Amino acid sequence: MEFGLISRRLAPLTLDNLAALPAPCATCTFWESLGRVEPAGEEALARKESWLSATLLEWGSCGTVVLIDGEVVGYAVYAPPHLVPRIGGFATAPLAPDAVALTAIRVAPDHQGGGLGRFLVQGMARDLTRRGVRAVETVAAEPGGPDCLVPVGFLLAVGFKTVRTHPRTPRLRLDLRSAISWREELVEATIGRLRVQRPVGAYRSVN
Repeated sequence: MEFGLISRRLAPLTLDNLAALPAPCATCTFWESLGRVEPAGEEALARKESWLSATLLEWGSCGTVVLIDGEVVGYAVYAPPHLVPRIGGFATAPLAPDAVALTAIRVAPDHQGGGLGRFLVQGMARDLTRRGVRAVETVAAEPGGPDCLVPVGFLLAVGFKTVRTHPRTPRLRLDLRSAISWREELVEATIGRLRVQRPVGAYRSVN
């Protein structure tokens, strides 16, 4: 059987690749607004682009995407809490003053289960550590919690710890100082698997 190669890599979230995020995330403004979240569409994408542009100018890189053969199949978004006002409305807020807020991390359904979520966390940790950030916190979702929140089970599996409990929306934290050792080990292990084989002509969904 003939085999081809799949190339996985991380890249910053930019205005150029925002629209390529797994649907409906490119047009969701849940975290960026305290008001009603409107249905997805061109206007919603424009609002998301406006937020991303302002955040890039004020703070710099605020997200990471993972690409397979050049296609965006997952992403993580993070920013200072004042730039994502929705997070202050949860019962387990506010976040610690030394922490950046993780608002979303998602992988397209047909690419889940392959370690891409952990790969995104590694990229986020590397980016923020280089910039002197001490920790990442987020308001997460227990089973049955809001859809726009990251599931608690995933966060615990990649090193986050619960710092404030809640039956639906606990707050979790990843201390980047203590994460340095596992981050470097996992990054090195991942680099060794960045190119994997699959049969040429294998079916591949487009999201």
